[in-house]
Amino acid sequence: MNIFSNLVAQPAPSRTRQRRTIEIKSRREIEIMRQSAKIVATVLKEISELVQPGMTTADLDAHAEKRIREMGAVPSFKGYSGFPASICASINNEVVHGIPNPKKVIKNGDVLKVDTGAFFQGFHGDSCITLAIGQVSEAAAKLIQVAEESLYKGIEQVKAGAYLLDLAGAIQDHVESNGFSIVEDFTGHGVGRNLHEEPSVFNFRTHDLPNVKLREGMTLAIEPIVNQGSRHTRILSDRWTAVTVDNKLSAQFEHTVLVTADGYEILTDRTKV
Repeated sequence: MNIFSNLVAQPAPSRTRQRRTIEIKSRREIEIMRQSAKIVATVLKEISELVQPGMTTADLDAHAEKRIREMGAVPSFKGYSGFPASICASINNEVVHGIPNPKKVIKNGDVLKVDTGAFFQGFHGDSCITLAIGQVSEAAAKLIQVAEESLYKGIEQVKAGAYLLDLAGAIQDHVESNGFSIVEDFTGHGVGRNLHEEPSVFNFRTHDLPNVKLREGMTLAIEPIVNQGSRHTRILSDRWTAVTVDNKLSAQFEHTVLVTADGYEILTDRTKV
């Protein structure tokens, strides 16, 4: 648990924190969330297609803000608890919350995490991708693959009547069976009117908080963060960027997911934009 209370990727909650109400979205609210999520998916798909060595993380941030606003939304992250940008851009050993910088040049072989959100007609969408820049090492490619697979292993457990720890167990088992570690300092979260809502969506098994039963109409940001080495992180002096303690690589994927009666709908599905 780190000391910051409102970061863009939710810090793991206090073990003694009281749970607040979990919001169930109406059909009208879900339709709005489909639109906010589509904006996020569009921006991330565009970034995945345009990014190349020699660009800076500030270039990507400028593109994201421009496109989010062109589509009638507002960047969810910019100004959130003082965060200065529209995306988090985290490279290699940077785990989450990397601040875009015109001096941070993206290089061949980098592992780049891009996380962004859009606020549209009162509701947020939230998603993250990890991109292999140019030719990455076999070890880096494997890390990215397993991180993405772990997200879908978790999503596959989603349906009304399932439990959050069903997701957590599926994610943890896949990651650890491939020799990697799950970051426990940050979790997924509910998303809707607020960027971070109840419940906390763990990526690892825990009995410290109630095991929430999923209900139709819940909207969750599921976001496993997978490290090549130690699961532990530390925060840099900018008070935002989290890095691995051993300087090894980290990868992250995230989708905003709707719980349905018999399964799920991935609202930030980039294949549908």
